[in-house]
Amino acid sequence: MAKRIQFSRYGGPEVLEYLDFQPAQPGPREVRVKNQAVGLNFIDVYYRSGLYPSPTLPAPLGSEGAGIVEALGSAVSEFQVGDRVAYATGPQGSYSELHVLPADNLVKLPDSVSFEQAAAVMLKGLTVQYLLRQCYELKAGETILFHAAAGGVGSLACQWAKALGVKLIGTVSSAAKAEHAIANGAWATIDYSHENIAQRVLELTDGKKCPVVYDGVGHDTWEASLDSVAKRGLLVSFGNASGAVTGVNLGILAQKGSLFVTRPNLAGYADSPERLRAMAAELFGMISNGQLQVDISSQYALKDAGIAQQALSSRQTTGSTILLP
Repeated sequence: MAKRIQFSRYGGPEVLEYLDFQPAQPGPREVRVKNQAVGLNFIDVYYRSGLYPSPTLPAPLGSEGAGIVEALGSAVSEFQVGDRVAYATGPQGSYSELHVLPADNLVKLPDSVSFEQAAAVMLKGLTVQYLLRQCYELKAGETILFHAAAGGVGSLACQWAKALGVKLIGTVSSAAKAEHAIANGAWATIDYSHENIAQRVLELTDGKKCPVVYDGVGHDTWEASLDSVAKRGLLVSFGNASGAVTGVNLGILAQKGSLFVTRPNLAGYADSPERLRAMAAELFGMISNGQLQVDISSQYALKDAGIAQQALSSRQTTGSTILLP
């Protein structure tokens, strides 16, 4: 038997249950991982709340973690028992001591990256990789807007953009978070608690706006994001921290300058073992050479996942939060 977090109904953090469960034996192309650290992400809240419905209830939770290979399926040859590994593309169930998942979803973890760093950075770091390197391939000298620049994804985006020679304008909710974003490499910040985002973007870009805007907040920032994109520019809407964007009028894109909009996710980019491992290799390389510092601001015991999610949802956190089985 092992311990895991699950939920039997949708709702707030109080629906999370810490229970015994019997881990499955790996199928032919599966691996069982003994988790050493588990990542905490907003998408976990979406599943728990029902925004992203689970196929069945009760349901496990979590898609990201790092640990040691404990058992292998009969057709797995690329991993061995004892290998250090990390994962971020599911299936759900990483909030557990043991997790069985497809070998194709695993990457080997270099010795230069700790379990804690990997759990904190896999989903967020791979997200930043596809945002900055694939959705729109940033070029040195460009000025971009990135919402929630002091959060887990935003903190990494600030560093990665600086390494690319890109000027990142980050939105934040307080002076302390502005300092955090600047320390991570943001070129400028906008405190949306008392500043108009679109107006400040105009001022900071001398009226040119941004060729690309990255919005993981969703509902509350949608209009400001559209108003910050330069003509024929791209709005990358990659999250719903404030709620989903609904009822979009495509005519607005024409009115605001023949804009482009995309709604990507990690699964759409890390859609093969080869692509996943290439993306992870670039991410781990950035960590190993010091261009990315993994900021683990909070650590909670696995049994306290509900408390950790509450802190994340109320925007009390900066950087990344991890759970320790």
